Amino acid sequence: MDTVAAVDKPAPLFTLPDLSGTERSLQDWLGRVVIINFWSAECPWSERTDLHLLAQMPAWGDRVVLCTIAANAHETPELVAHTARDRGLPLVLLDPEQKVVNLYGAQTTPHTFVIDQEGVLRYQGAVDDVTFRRREPTRFYLRDAVEAVLAGKKPSPAATAPYGCTIVHAGDL
Repeated sequence: MDTVAAVDKPAPLFTLPDLSGTERSLQDWLGRVVIINFWSAECPWSERTDLHLLAQMPAWGDRVVLCTIAANAHETPELVAHTARDRGLPLVLLDPEQKVVNLYGAQTTPHTFVIDQEGVLRYQGAVDDVTFRRREPTRFYLRDAVEAVLAGKKPSPAATAPYGCTIVHAGDL
């Protein structure tokens, strides 16, 4: 499937409910850098990413929004809410029909996207360079991408291969 989301193109707009049922739109955050993190309550790679992102967010302050999107078809809103609360995630959106998952071509949890202040997609891919053979990261792609965008520069690289748990689609159940 071809994705609509492409680096250096306007990020596809979406509106999804948060855990309290309030509709949230990507457009609401224009003027700020937005990290979209496709996420799973059950994936250990997502949990590892949550720890990294939550530690990093204070340094960026209000200039950056972390938008976590629950990506797996089989995870109930109750499980998502419980896990998000336990991890201290500030904003989790529900994508029960996986419309945004498909719109962005998300493959794994985590799969991250960085959108600049004008709404242009500037980075997509992995959080860092961990591999099967290298368990400790030597480069934090997501952090570097956000900091480049905050400095008015293009991230390099602008895309990396995401890794983590495969997103579970409704047809996989």
